[in-house]
Amino acid sequence: MLVRTFRLTDKLSNAFLRLLVWSSEILLIQAYRLRLALVSSLEALWFTLTQAFQSGQVFYQSSEERRQALMARRTAESSARPAIREDPLKTQNRALSMFTVGLMAALLVMVLWFTGAGQNNQFSGQPPRVAGGSLLSLQTKTGPTSFPTIIPTGTPIPDPLQSGGSIVYTMRERGHDNLWALGIGQSNAPIRLTNTPADDRDPVWSPDGSRIAFASHRDGNWELYVMEVATGNTSRLTYDLGYEGAPTWSPDGKYIAYEGYEKTDADKQTNLDIHIIAADGSSNPIRVTYNAAPDFSPAWSPDGRRIAYVSLRDNNQEIYIISLERPVEDEAVRLTNTPTIDEDHPVWSPDGQTIAYSARVNGLDLVFTKLVAQPQADPVTIGQGREPAWSPNGSSLLYAVDNGPSTTFVGGQIGTVGVTALAISVAARASHPNWTSTLLPNSLVQSGGLSAAQAPPLYKEEIHFESPNPPYNRVAVLAGITAPNAFLSDKVDDSFVALRQDTVKEVGFDFLGKLQDALWGTDRPPEPGQSRQSWHYAGRSIDFDKFLVFGDPVPPVEVVREDVGVNTYWRVYIRVPEELQGGQLGEPLKRLPWDFASRSSGDPQSFENGGRNKAVVPSGYYVDFTQLAEDFGWTRVPAERTWRSVYSSILYWEYDKRDNMSWNDAMLQLYTKDQIESFLSGPAFAPTPRPQPSETAVVPKTATPIPPDAKTP
Repeated sequence: MLVRTFRLTDKLSNAFLRLLVWSSEILLIQAYRLRLALVSSLEALWFTLTQAFQSGQVFYQSSEERRQALMARRTAESSARPAIREDPLKTQNRALSMFTVGLMAALLVMVLWFTGAGQNNQFSGQPPRVAGGSLLSLQTKTGPTSFPTIIPTGTPIPDPLQSGGSIVYTMRERGHDNLWALGIGQSNAPIRLTNTPADDRDPVWSPDGSRIAFASHRDGNWELYVMEVATGNTSRLTYDLGYEGAPTWSPDGKYIAYEGYEKTDADKQTNLDIHIIAADGSSNPIRVTYNAAPDFSPAWSPDGRRIAYVSLRDNNQEIYIISLERPVEDEAVRLTNTPTIDEDHPVWSPDGQTIAYSARVNGLDLVFTKLVAQPQADPVTIGQGREPAWSPNGSSLLYAVDNGPSTTFVGGQIGTVGVTALAISVAARASHPNWTSTLLPNSLVQSGGLSAAQAPPLYKEEIHFESPNPPYNRVAVLAGITAPNAFLSDKVDDSFVALRQDTVKEVGFDFLGKLQDALWGTDRPPEPGQSRQSWHYAGRSIDFDKFLVFGDPVPPVEVVREDVGVNTYWRVYIRVPEELQGGQLGEPLKRLPWDFASRSSGDPQSFENGGRNKAVVPSGYYVDFTQLAEDFGWTRVPAERTWRSVYSSILYWEYDKRDNMSWNDAMLQLYTKDQIESFLSGPAFAPTPRPQPSETAVVPKTATPIPPDAKTP
């Protein structure tokens, strides 16, 4: 919005300058003509006097004769001397220079005025807001004045949060999602609504603000639940063995639409589709969409007659609107049409005329709005963020802005350039905000909500060796791990063990029991196209099998490309074993995975682009391994710049635990400074391992699929 302000100011300034240039040109032309007239008059007078004195008849020459003589002289001079015309560009430059000098003089006068006699003035207006809705009181100094001072009136700035009400959202901490709420103006601190060891997410207020519908995994699979906010009582709404999520209320509060992945018979599952169920659970679900591609993220219109949703039926995420009066998918209105952009999270404005949504464009998460009646029109960019939520009066939007591992919810005023207000800032990742005009119950505010999570930390690093000088630590043996060099730094091995155990619980098998790489000895050169400053040398990096995406007949791993800023990242999804494909673990995919095999398919475009998206979304249940790893501090790394042509540079299989350290500081935990310098330019060496424990826990491991190019005929 600040960029739009700059552009508007620039356009107004250009128009003002052009007007001044035009006025200056007219003044210069008039001055030039006046100068010519004056010179001509003087020349005529001089000519007349000269001729008169020469002939002795000064007072007897007629005016007509003088005029004819003057015209003859001018004609002779013009034929002998070419006409000179000033360059218009010089005229414009002169005018601009004059304007600049005048403007600088005016600014100097204003600065002297306000810093002199006006420096003690007190400007009226509202004090600034801070996170949580509290206000800062400002102390000002006043000095004695001899004359009364006129106090200018402050221009009121619209507050995106002035409509009040309450906000509910999901926050992830210690590996689990829980629901939180904030009453605008009621309290400075968010209030915890759920505190279960399972995940609770996708909250949405009922139209009257008394209930919250959400999705939860608390009973063994993803189901829908409804919470009474005043009492905290929660009832289960769906009882299907499949997946249900992303609820949205009808305007009258009697029905809930949601995305569901249900089982139609004993052997086959339907795709992800939109369903409707009574809010009190008194009716069976009604299926609304039937397309073979996933349909998800529904949003019910304020008039109750339409549902907006996201579909992959055109091989990328687009927003559609289907009529409930005539629910024919072929007649659904396609609101967006951007083949290279994936839109998501549509929400209706309270008046039903506009839909806000988010999408990633050129590596940035952006929030847009679009008029429902004009699907062919260009969207309006609101700001940088994701997952928007409308204010109750429709004048503002609230959306999430990520900053590393934390999230800030920012409110933006619709139609007002540059007006934002900080709403909520949390220390963890948050998502899915929803806004109601109803205030939180006083009993809930006074109680402060549920207590903090009682779950212990996900892991604790036990340090077995520390030194005051480099090397500060040693490496630890990874018990029960199959790897060429099964060691990690003693600073990160416990977090890896905890991640491995949690992955077994969430995925259903020991995915990390076999690693392609862990610690790299310094006698090993880096992979082609990679830097020598790899975190494998510091014992803080792991690689799983890079060929798992080529598994046959169904790959155990699917990878989704994500462009963030100027870098390309990969989100890894692990397929749940076939015996657990009933909804107990994981959830269905909603995004098209990247097809690495197409690099060698003969398609020139796929070859140049390093692959392409797969044609369809694979069926079945998957676990987001990237999210699991981040819970334990292990983060994905961006692909190298050469990833499109060099397979070893893709790096979707690598996860590092850097703990906000530089590579040099991480290396000092295992080596001396001289050893690091020798590593970068001299002979190889190896760190000292920590003694292996006497008892080794053995975890069952699974076979790794063989890549297609390594199979024997």
